[in-house]
Amino acid sequence: NAMSEFISVERHDRVCVVKIDRPAAKNALTQDMYGAMADALFEADENKDIRAVLLTSDGELFTAGNDLRDFQSERGEGEAPVGRFLRAIRDVNVPFIIAVNGPSIGVGLTMLLHADLVIAGERATFKAPFAQIGVVPEAGSSILLPQAVGMAWANDILLTGRALTAQEALSIGLISRVYPDGDLAAEAMKLAAQVSQMPPNALLESKKLIRAGRDAIIAQMEKEMVAFGNQLRSAEFKEAATAFFEKRAPVFD
Repeated sequence: NAMSEFISVERHDRVCVVKIDRPAAKNALTQDMYGAMADALFEADENKDIRAVLLTSDGELFTAGNDLRDFQSERGEGEAPVGRFLRAIRDVNVPFIIAVNGPSIGVGLTMLLHADLVIAGERATFKAPFAQIGVVPEAGSSILLPQAVGMAWANDILLTGRALTAQEALSIGLISRVYPDGDLAAEAMKLAAQVSQMPPNALLESKKLIRAGRDAIIAQMEKEMVAFGNQLRSAEFKEAATAFFEKRAPVFD
């Protein structure tokens, strides 16, 4: 089992609550954290007593996205924990709810496209600056985001990296509910509890029907990973990442 001191997993009756808890690093995600979240999701799916999963985080941000330094370090063989996490959110059958408590960047936005219900606090913001740092959209977002919000918004989000407010995210259909920040945690638990008491097979079958046509998503995620990997090895990415850490404007030929 992948362990991370920065991911907490708790049971509340029939709800499994997974929390990103690394506030000192803006809840940036490491491979260990991805592994721990993937394990929690797959285990919740196996456990017949768990009828809903709620993912949220502690601190000022939901997540700043990938921990760039962690991702620059060499990995062993086999499926990368991030790949396993993306597979978990894509394939998990148990109802999956995300409560976005603050700024949500990169994978923090793209993971939302796999959740069944996404709610947010008023100070949540949403941003996918992949192109800015020299990479490409991932997690199936190149198909799922245009499907969710339409081509014009998807292009503006993925190509320019513009930040959305919670109200904008609600108005374009990226999320379905916004609550005052002080109410979000209680409302998220209430929603998860409500879902956990519904007929489980009806939810499962409904979810399967809603997620029809997933083969295209699986194929697209493979293509995204290849393009993402190519960009990670490029001079362009090296310059973008270096400029980011040096707090200067990047220069591209």
